[in-house]
Amino acid sequence: MILGHLLLLVLTLYSSSLLAAEYDGTRIANRTIERTVQLRTHSLFAPYIDEDLQNRWWDFGADAYVNSNKHVRLTRNVQSQMGWLWSRLPLTAINYIIEVEFKIAGSTTHLHGDGLALWITSERAQPGPVFGSKDHFTGIGIFLDTYKNDLESDYPFPRIVAMQGDGKTSYDVGKDGVPTMIGECTADYRRTNIGTKLKVIYVKDKVLDVKIQWRGWEEWSDCFTLKDISVPTNPFIGLTAMTGDVTDAHDIISVSISSAILSAAEAPRDKLKTSESGAGWFSSFTRLLLFGAAIAGAWYGWKNYGSRYFGVDANSDPFGRGGGGLMWADSKRF
Repeated sequence: MILGHLLLLVLTLYSSSLLAAEYDGTRIANRTIERTVQLRTHSLFAPYIDEDLQNRWWDFGADAYVNSNKHVRLTRNVQSQMGWLWSRLPLTAINYIIEVEFKIAGSTTHLHGDGLALWITSERAQPGPVFGSKDHFTGIGIFLDTYKNDLESDYPFPRIVAMQGDGKTSYDVGKDGVPTMIGECTADYRRTNIGTKLKVIYVKDKVLDVKIQWRGWEEWSDCFTLKDISVPTNPFIGLTAMTGDVTDAHDIISVSISSAILSAAEAPRDKLKTSESGAGWFSSFTRLLLFGAAIAGAWYGWKNYGSRYFGVDANSDPFGRGGGGLMWADSKRF
């Protein structure tokens, strides 16, 4: 039994080491995201609030309310609503991944809106006219716009539009943000049959990549990629929504923010794959050697243990065929 426990422990440690070594395969320029570490201080899941009806890491306000079994509802499907959800602490990670599961739904008519926004900004929790948050912001705003204000434009809706705010430039609501747009795509993320998700990957001063899931589970569609872009140091993360004469319910189901650990910056892309392959082979071979050594050590310890306490000859057949071994008579013990 002792040997069985030792074998189980060694196998568990070996499997864990293999999992920790796996890459998720995401490449950013000449670097690879090797692993991620979820940040508890910037993630949000049901039931969202504690026994004091608060959340230690997030604030919500205006018309937002919490259904502890389902979502944080930023706005109901009624007119003139505004709601917000903001991280209490600034995000100190250098490179990070933001993943938000949300739901936008309401009437089946063609009139619905106004939309939802994800903020990566220096300011926090300042209500205003831009999807429920302040204008003249500093940082990045990513807007999930569901209502076309500019009827003369030929952009299909719903849309996703990004803007980099400098604290002085205004978001043009009447033009749906086109004059200050730095990235955009079209995706029918409203009233879907699956969980809709927005994913933002940021590598400091290099890349901001936006993807959306709306067609199927784990089926990510590329929205846009911005290069050589910087966001404020230690930003706050916010989610806001707004309705006007047209309405929708805007729900946040979960927020997951992780620090991203990247491969070495100096590793070129063509050499990185070879290096990873060689290092992976050598690492696996080393683990197999360590695994074999652990088994041998466990077996040696067991023989000495059996000789001392059960009178089993340490030089006898290890399976007890010649010495009436006590532990190995039942093959199911393996």
